[in-house]
Amino acid sequence: MKRAKIRSLMKIVDKTAIPAELDRRENSSSEMTKLDEDVKKIVEEVKKRGDAALIEFTRKFDNVSLREEDLKVKQREIEDAYRNVGEKEVSTIKAMKERIESLEGRILEKMTTEVQINGIKVKFRIDPIESVGCYVPGGIAAYPSTLVMTTTPAKLAGVPRVVVCSPPRTNGSVNPLTLVAADVCGVDEFYKVGGAQAIAAMAYGTETIKSVLKIVGPGNKYVAAVKRLISKDVAIDMPAGPSELLILADDSADPRLIALDLCSQAEHGPDSIVGLVTTSKGLVLRVLKELSEIVEEIPRKEIVIKALRDKGFILLCDNINEMIEFANRFAPEHVEVMTDHAENIADMIRNAGLVLVGPYSPAALSDYYCGTNHVLPTGGFGKMFSGLSVLDFVRKVAIVSCSREGIQGALGIVKILAEAEGLPNHYRALEGRLKVEN
Repeated sequence: MKRAKIRSLMKIVDKTAIPAELDRRENSSSEMTKLDEDVKKIVEEVKKRGDAALIEFTRKFDNVSLREEDLKVKQREIEDAYRNVGEKEVSTIKAMKERIESLEGRILEKMTTEVQINGIKVKFRIDPIESVGCYVPGGIAAYPSTLVMTTTPAKLAGVPRVVVCSPPRTNGSVNPLTLVAADVCGVDEFYKVGGAQAIAAMAYGTETIKSVLKIVGPGNKYVAAVKRLISKDVAIDMPAGPSELLILADDSADPRLIALDLCSQAEHGPDSIVGLVTTSKGLVLRVLKELSEIVEEIPRKEIVIKALRDKGFILLCDNINEMIEFANRFAPEHVEVMTDHAENIADMIRNAGLVLVGPYSPAALSDYYCGTNHVLPTGGFGKMFSGLSVLDFVRKVAIVSCSREGIQGALGIVKILAEAEGLPNHYRALEGRLKVEN
């Protein structure tokens, strides 16, 4: 195969700047305006016309004709789903759920604490959010694993009403393993609605779908855009758009493993972003050669090749520090570190949804097995957001009780601050308690 053809799979970019197509928030203003206008129209239609709008948009975008009574998944559909799923698949879903519960449960345990200082007792109580909507993408792939990732921590947190929306298949049904996963995870309501219209329905409600207080889950650029739009009215988890993988590697890395990981991430969809950052020109050539061979024999070949060509990139750096600097600037969803002293380098990656260390820690492992959540910030938002966890489904409430001695000890500080801020009645509220007879 000629080198030109090999190179065409992924572009090699200039290290001096992040090209516009790689900075996920540097889209043209006209493109962003058009996207925002499109999703705003969908939201307004759902708010105005309810179920009728959902049915119309499902026909338009998913090419599926549903009736109002078809929107909510029925118990018989779940029972049918079990008949179309093997025991191994059911056991796998249960095992994934248990691993997430084990990890997230330890986080939840550490949240409850009580402190007593100078006559003041502060206890932190953890209360679940009352209702949550979980978006599970569909379309070119089914994501029962995403259903487990979003609903398991919600139920572990004690959320009493967990709603799932996911687009129907062309025959109007939902992927059976996704339905089984919903049943295993204790989902309360499941609706066959996808895209921006699903987010709008969960945010504002329709005749069939009652609104929720928070919406979580990943999706395409339309889902990400509508989540931003409705966030003024309903809480969201994070901006989570098309999937991303950045691999940091040196000459010690196996080029075939790198190529396999790039392909595994690219198969999420043609808008998936995959990148290799390295100090080795030789490794670049070896990875491109492996890619050219692998893509000829893999499933979902067309999707993988399009993602590699349109959104894939390779960055050559002079040294490890440049690689780390770029990773922190790019702030991707996943970072894999395949270098000598990988643990040390991983410790210096501050901006990422998830960091995977060494040749035996591919992103695909974290998608399905580790117990870590694969709903992660994308588009550079790893600088400000964490991956989804049980903490996204609870509120921390402080409960304070104070003794007479505690009030006495607080008087001096409260008096100074109250006077400094021009709020003298704050001090009087404390002082008055000491004038009351026991």
